[in-house]
Amino acid sequence: MPSFYQRFHGTLMVQGCTSDAGKSTLVAALGRLFHRHGRRVAPFKPQNMALNSAVTADGGEIGRAQALQAQACGLVPHTDMNPVLLKPNSDTGAQVIIQGRARFNADAIEYHEYKPLAMPYVLESYERLRAAHEVVLVEGAGSPAEVNLRERDIANMGFAEAADCPVILVADIDRGGVFAHLLGTLDCLSESERERIRGFVINRFRGDVSLLEPGLRWLETRSGKPVLGVLPYLTGLMLDAEDALPRERLAKTSEQRLRVVVPVLPRIANHTDVDALRMHPQVELILAGPGQPLPPADLVVLPGSKSVQADLRTLRERGWDADLARHLRYGGKLIAICGGLQMLGRALHDPQGLEGPPGSMPGLGWLALDTTLAPEKQLRQVQGRLLPGGEAVVGYEIHAGVSTGAALEHPLLDLSGRPDGVRDPGGQILATYVHGLFDAPEAQAALLRWAGLDAATSVDVNLLREASLERLADAVAAHLSDEAWGRALA
Repeated sequence: MPSFYQRFHGTLMVQGCTSDAGKSTLVAALGRLFHRHGRRVAPFKPQNMALNSAVTADGGEIGRAQALQAQACGLVPHTDMNPVLLKPNSDTGAQVIIQGRARFNADAIEYHEYKPLAMPYVLESYERLRAAHEVVLVEGAGSPAEVNLRERDIANMGFAEAADCPVILVADIDRGGVFAHLLGTLDCLSESERERIRGFVINRFRGDVSLLEPGLRWLETRSGKPVLGVLPYLTGLMLDAEDALPRERLAKTSEQRLRVVVPVLPRIANHTDVDALRMHPQVELILAGPGQPLPPADLVVLPGSKSVQADLRTLRERGWDADLARHLRYGGKLIAICGGLQMLGRALHDPQGLEGPPGSMPGLGWLALDTTLAPEKQLRQVQGRLLPGGEAVVGYEIHAGVSTGAALEHPLLDLSGRPDGVRDPGGQILATYVHGLFDAPEAQAALLRWAGLDAATSVDVNLLREASLERLADAVAAHLSDEAWGRALA
């Protein structure tokens, strides 16, 4: 008899009891399993809120998790895979991106009012995917139990009802209270929404599953829903985070170690730029948060930001500007990416008030350049060479700032004839607008040697990502049986 992955046709939605329950990784795993069986499968997330984004082949912007899921499905990322992307730029507001293009900024109430206008874009993108693929795997956002957001919902049950698709509900047992999460979520749903839930998946379990069996049987009796499977806690995966910073600190065995510190600011964007360093056996990566000075380091990576001026104010309030000055004074190296590059300049100008009230503010002043924010965002996939050595670089640009100044006369990259970034003549600072700077193995090794790692090896992030997708798919195949799928989706 054909397996579930050979016979299922249509749309399946994965929703979660909480954020970070495992929705993104489960969709990626299922996508890889369908792809293994030769099926035309595509990922879809109606609405995403994330500061980690990717540039698509059609020149738009989507959540980075959907780009990962596209890779799992053997596809090139497309804007239809995430038609609504919200990029928070304050505690109460976000930039609203529709089908890959930034449209406007809105606070939470304004966006809630806008949702009925966003839904046609969501359904238009979904219908295009459904027409071109045998299977569409849909990822919800947050939790369907957020009853305050049920009206006008486009991300969870609002979409499931409109698309008339079955839903499986995933919960993270590592958080604790997994049975309460699942039953409580069901209790918050309407009768028709509860009917859409075809079964549960329990994620991140450690230990002997036989100890969990009495609870699973109780849950099935109490809810009337089957438990499709219990997925193990997997460590060491190299998978692009949707938004949250990595929880896991990897053990390193190499004796030669480069210490790299990343200042984590409130609106840090595309922190996946340092994933290659996190996985590198010779790198000790430290994510420095509020309430602590920046620790001593060989290299500081100043990452991107969705709200550069606000994050620069925070950097100063935390005293990190003095820490960075001390780092440079004692010979440390600094690499700045995108918003980090803008912070290092002499001034930041926002004449149109794109990130807040119109105006200007001084930068840190370590690079002879000025940046002006413009309404049109630069979105492009790029490839080129690291200067002066010529090592290959592949990455992408997502920025609204335009930088000018003498510092740019000494570029860091040659992007197929177009210069980018800065190599400071003093030899301590590199800066670029290109995300993914460390991903290409040759460039990564060269940058680490520049930072002081004499015998630098390299890691291939794409190979690690592929291996992680395979491992993840194997785990899901082993713990979500055909029998369980048959009970849920017969």
